[in-house]
Amino acid sequence: MCMNHVLLADDPAAAVEADPAVEAFAGALMATANGAASALMISIGHRTGLFDAMAGAGRLHSASLAERAGLDERYVREWLGAMATARIIEIDPDGIRFALPDAHAALLTSDAPMSLANVFQFVAVLGGVETGIVECFRRGGGLSYDAYDRFHEVMAAESDQTAVAALAPHILPLVPGLTDRLRRGIAVADIGCGEGRALLLLAALFPASRFTGYDLCADTIERARADAAAQGLVNIAFERVDATRLPECGFDCIFTFDAIHDQAHPDRVLANIRRALNPGGVYIMQEIDAQTGVANNLDHPMGPWVYTISCMHCMSVSLGQGGQGLGAAWGEQLAADHLAAAGFGAVERHRLPHDPMNLYFVARG
Repeated sequence: MCMNHVLLADDPAAAVEADPAVEAFAGALMATANGAASALMISIGHRTGLFDAMAGAGRLHSASLAERAGLDERYVREWLGAMATARIIEIDPDGIRFALPDAHAALLTSDAPMSLANVFQFVAVLGGVETGIVECFRRGGGLSYDAYDRFHEVMAAESDQTAVAALAPHILPLVPGLTDRLRRGIAVADIGCGEGRALLLLAALFPASRFTGYDLCADTIERARADAAAQGLVNIAFERVDATRLPECGFDCIFTFDAIHDQAHPDRVLANIRRALNPGGVYIMQEIDAQTGVANNLDHPMGPWVYTISCMHCMSVSLGQGGQGLGAAWGEQLAADHLAAAGFGAVERHRLPHDPMNLYFVARG
């Protein structure tokens, strides 16, 4: 497939010459198409371990790289073509040897602290539900979590970077004294916990505290339970629960990580969280750092990404449950209004250097 059929109808060259704005926008669209193609290839490079195999290896022929990564040479050769023309990897003047620059490896290898490679998996995951989303455009409603292949797996990897790795050094210190309280022993919950990566880490770090993870999806809960058992953690439990029907329980600290905007009824969930907090308890809510209203997000560095993720997943899974479809870009102002309506009095807002995509709310009754 190519785009020549778009550019050959009715002598488009004359039209472009007559209107520089058309020429400029055509260039922007081609850049978008190339970026989308590169995103898929970055995802494949991440999943197959090609970036890891290239890192620090110097100049490699396609056969050598295929052998290092344990992959088929013909596919590796074509992948190299995509990555070289995207200027993501370098090609020697001889045209047959390739290298991954160190500066690029710092953002693409799986163990790099600043790796962005995982993000590009969302392109393929969300592309897999395009037909279902098109039908939602026509009939309304939304999709179920089950419609998304590998979504929870990719989200768990994303959580490892933005939440799990940052818990002890960055997130817990947002609440003075919280780390000490965890050492002494308190009750902690994570609502919409997914595969439970954050709570598993906390349970290992603070054996005197008790941790409970709640999630709507059975497969993520089963995975979390299996991981807890494998790690021998006895101070943690995971329950499949609709957060609008949160059990009567008391917690000293509750977390949600990019979870509230996905809820069918976020107002009810926040009210339940407020009721579930013990006196003196604290709620830490991580949400997408955006402003309320599209006009206020025109300069957001990841605006198209946020709204696309929202349309293809966050909004849809909420509508699929008969919910309000709040969307990932509900924004700082609306989030604060929801917290106030749920009964939270003092609310602090924090932006952390390690996480440019999210805003952290610290709320107390």
